[in-house]
Amino acid sequence: MRALVTGGSSGVGLQIARRLAASGAEVVLPVRDRDRGAQAVDAIRAEAPAARLALCDLDLASLDSVRACTADLVAGGAPLDLVVLNAGVVLLGDPARHVTGDGFELHFQTNFLGHAALVLGLLPRLRDSAARVVVQSSLASAFFGVRWDDLQRERRYGALRAYGSSKTALGLFALELARREPLLSVHMCHPGVVPATRIAPDARRRVWPGVRDFAVRHLGNPPAAAALPALAAATADAAAPMFFTPSGPLQIAGRRARARRPFRRISDAEAGRRVWELAGQLTTRRRAQ
Repeated sequence: MRALVTGGSSGVGLQIARRLAASGAEVVLPVRDRDRGAQAVDAIRAEAPAARLALCDLDLASLDSVRACTADLVAGGAPLDLVVLNAGVVLLGDPARHVTGDGFELHFQTNFLGHAALVLGLLPRLRDSAARVVVQSSLASAFFGVRWDDLQRERRYGALRAYGSSKTALGLFALELARREPLLSVHMCHPGVVPATRIAPDARRRVWPGVRDFAVRHLGNPPAAAALPALAAATADAAAPMFFTPSGPLQIAGRRARARRPFRRISDAEAGRRVWELAGQLTTRRRAQ
């Protein structure tokens, strides 16, 4: 099996890549920072010396980078049996609204549009291998929907709102992918709360170190446990989309479990159609400019 894992150079993504590689999969790690990618490769090979790993360049906040990455992967000819859309950004503690070089709000592009462009660019290769696509959702999707009248939070910005709506858009895109591409298996998951990662650096800097260390030790799941819902989705034996989460109260932590259904905000078929069309329009428009 050949698998691609976005966000695989650290945190939950690194744990997903580690487990896949240890099971014998060839793992492709698209990375923005080659040095961090090389460190991830070294960490995985320290535990699994025979691991088959490859790095490629990908910055989800740049559509040109996404296009170059997909073009290389498609031209390479090797099959892709599994794609895990795990990478994400959340800038809690930073009040500024950040815009990418493509002109999109950073959460919107990194978490949703960049991943959508990646999947759309890889569709020929994914169809050829009847691939499985695993989409990492977020608890934030239970609380924040897509604001169709303010897609990129230009009027009412807040990092958590922007993050939540971007992850909801990705979830809607995932379920629409399942509807439109019957050859693919599409499953979803979320890791719960994972304090022991590099997320929300501004918020982490503002928290007293003792409180931060307590949260890392006692709240949520450690990255290795937080990776288990995604790994369950990667091996689920079902044609219809399944949704895996932590099993504890409010799905914050605990063992992985199958949820009865995805969050209501990502289950709206009409909203899924709108998000799919939006992704196609935005990526095509930016290519033409």
